[in-house]
Amino acid sequence: MVAQGHATIGDILLLFIYLELGAMVGIYFQTNAMPVRCLIFVAITALSRLLISDVQTHHEVGLDIILVSAAILLLAVATRIIRKPAEDNS
Repeated sequence: MVAQGHATIGDILLLFIYLELGAMVGIYFQTNAMPVRCLIFVAITALSRLLISDVQTHHEVGLDIILVSAAILLLAVATRIIRKPAEDNS
């Protein structure tokens, strides 16, 4: 980013991945438990970064875009399923 003089969307999303990984490590050392939802958030951010870079380079709709979008949707549903039992207990 410093050499280019500006930040791209991919750079910003990569920064979010680093922040989420750092937060996950911090939570692990505080609670001694690995937060699965944080891993899913990292995966969603990584797939979003892949999707954006793929659209920027190819400029066409293909099966790859649909598969990555379906993977993001599946991870979002998994996050909701994981969060649902925690909300029912409180």
